[in-house]
Formats: sequence, structure tokens, C-alpha cells
Amino acid sequence: MARILLGVSGGIAAYKALELVRLATAAGHAVRVVQTPTSLSFVGRASFEAVTGSPVLVDEFERDPERGAYPGEPPLDHDAISHLELARRAEVFCIAPASANTIAKLAGGLADNLLTSAALACTAPLVVAPAMNNHMYEHPATRANVELLRSRGTAIVEPGRGPLASRGEWGVGRLAEPASILAAVEAELLPLSQAVAGGALDGLRVLVTAGGTREPIDSVRYLGNRSSGRMGFALAAEAARRGADVTLIAANVALPEPHGVRVAEVETAAELLAATQTAFADSDVLLMAAAVADFRPTERADAKIAKSGRERLALELEPTEDVLAELARGRAGGQTLIGFAAEHGEGAVKRGRAKLERKGLDAVVVNDISRSDIGFDAPDNEVTIVSAAGESRVPLGSKEVVAAAILDEVEAIRATSAEVGNLGREP
Repeated sequence: MARILLGVSGGIAAYKALELVRLATAAGHAVRVVQTPTSLSFVGRASFEAVTGSPVLVDEFERDPERGAYPGEPPLDHDAISHLELARRAEVFCIAPASANTIAKLAGGLADNLLTSAALACTAPLVVAPAMNNHMYEHPATRANVELLRSRGTAIVEPGRGPLASRGEWGVGRLAEPASILAAVEAELLPLSQAVAGGALDGLRVLVTAGGTREPIDSVRYLGNRSSGRMGFALAAEAARRGADVTLIAANVALPEPHGVRVAEVETAAELLAATQTAFADSDVLLMAAAVADFRPTERADAKIAKSGRERLALELEPTEDVLAELARGRAGGQTLIGFAAEHGEGAVKRGRAKLERKGLDAVVVNDISRSDIGFDAPDNEVTIVSAAGESRVPLGSKEVVAAAILDEVEAIRATSAEVGNLGREP
């Protein structure tokens, strides 16, 4: 695993950096943190020290008790200059969140605090995850600074679009999800790790669907569901982290794109079917996490249907395409198909097993959407993975942790299939 130096600049999104550290250390990386003085107004150094197990540095002239060592390493035999030694030993330097001020300093080569001094001294790959108000991010000066950093080889983890810190404000500027930032960091490490060993899914082509389809009623309204796409995006990011070649088909998702993943956007069930059929032919694994609308209006109005003069509106509906069933019917040997079942209340697992058998899948991931803590758009999930071998419960955890458990199951299914195939061959 790698030595990661994390720089935390000022901004409300600084709290998300704690989750980034947690994910990185859970993946086996050694993390040291440097903070700007402004960031202390949002998250204190004690919080980062608790999750890294190492002291956090803020001032350039502050003595490092670990003398430049990362967790798990012995300290040096001399007092090193903190910003030089931490930067020298880092295998990747990630700045998350990166404020507009810090990005401007990086672009201009300024070194007026520990974080920017370390960045100037560091020869390792640099990953920058911006987070700020949408007007600040879209300002020509910030856009120019971001593009200048990109032209120098900096990996930029684009911010997401959605509600911002200021009440009532909405737009681009939300810090990317910690799992996506970690994927970007690990992508920068990939050339080093490939020299030693490939990822667990190295060489596999993984197709993931995410989000919820929308079936238009008129030019404004639609039938849809409340799926946020978080689970599918977490699966795509985790598969990429394990070395897979990942294609993500997203249906109406407003989340930052996972790093290192090809993304195609669709809206309706018909569009999802067409896109997945094209991509599925060259895929080894399908993770069908998208929630497909079961019905659509038989007719769509070209303009907005007026409310005035109407006491009621009747819609005639017809079934949409069963995307997963269509793909399962055309599957080739060696392909692994994982379905998802959002079930409500008692009997969820039983209904998931019926779906497994009816559609001829390798596994079905069942989650109970009647629970408010794991329903649509919740950050956490708790699922049961149903397969021919039995049932495996994944306890409540972040969707990134659940994604890892699901991909562990995919690896196990494919390993078992390979063993069975080898037993059937002539010696």
C-alpha cells in the first residue's frame, strides 16, 4: 500500500476529508495530514490525528514528532524539515478540499503556508479536489487556475452539482464523494502498483447501471422513482479501484463521475436497454443497480398539459422493457449477471430469490427500502446478497463498504465458476 499526504484547506467540506482518510486507511494506505490554519475553523487537528494515528501539522516551523515518518514506519534518526520530508516520502499528494484560494496559490506557485510549501516541494503525483461556492468555481479566474493545474499534470477530481453550504444555493462546487477522490488517488498510484501486481478485477470488463429511469408524460412531467444512483456509482468506483475496465450507464444521476470510469447518460427505460445491450456484448460482469420504471404513458404530450379547466387527468400506462431479463436471455458463457431488488418490508429476501430464479441471474442484491436509514438517497445501506449458494447479509455501512462486499461476492462467484469449468475439462 501507499504513503498518502493529504492536504486539507479551509471550507465546510473539510469534514468529508475525515471519511476520505477512513477509506484510505481501511484500504491499507498510510496517511499523513497537513492543514491550513483556516481549515481548523471547520475540523480540528485532533479529529484527523484520531483516524490517521499520526500527528497533524499546520505550521511550517512546527516540529513533527514523527520526524517525517508515515504510520507503520519508524521515525527518522534526525529532526527533518516537516514540509520537505513529508512531501519527499509521499507517493501521492492529495488536496481535498481545495479552496479557490489554495487552487490560486498552487497555480501561481506560491508557498505561504505548510500545505502550499509541501505542494511545491513534492515530486509525487498531485490530486486536487476543488470545493467552493458555485460562483467562485465558475469564475474565469478559478477555471483558468484549474485548467493550468490540469495542463501541468495535476489530476482534478471535478466537484459535484447540488445543494451548497449557503442556504438555498444550488450549483456546481460540492466536494466529490470521498470514494471518488480515493479512486483518483489510487489511479495515480496504479503505474507503481502494476509493476508489482494487478488489481483483483484486473483485465475484466465491468458494466454498471445506476440511477432511475424517467418516462415522460409531457414536456415537463415524468413518471420515475427516487433512486439517487449512489449505490451504482459506488460499485463503479470500487470496480475501477480493483483494476476493472468500467463502463457506467447513468440514468438521471446528479453525482460526480467516478474517476477512471467511462460514463454514458440515459433517461428512459428504452434508452437504458439500448445502451446496455451495446455495452453488454463486450462485458464480463453486469451490475444492474439502476431502478427501471415498470410503466410508461402510452402517449406523451409534446407540450405541457395544462392544469386549468381540468378536474382530473387520466393516464393510460404500458409496461416498459424488462432490461435485465432481456440481457439475461442473450448472455454468453462466462458472463456474470448481478441484479438488484429494492423490496419493501417482510418477505424481501424471498422475493429477491424469486427474481434470481425467474431471470436466471448469478446473484440478486436485496435491500429493504421501507427503512428510512437505508432507503433511497441515504448514504448508508444494508443488503442481503442472494445466490444459488445461499444468502449473505452485508451489515449497515456506507455504500462504498457495501459495494466492496458485493464485488467480493462477484469475485467468489467467478472463481467458483472457473473451478467448475476446469473440473469439466479433459486433463
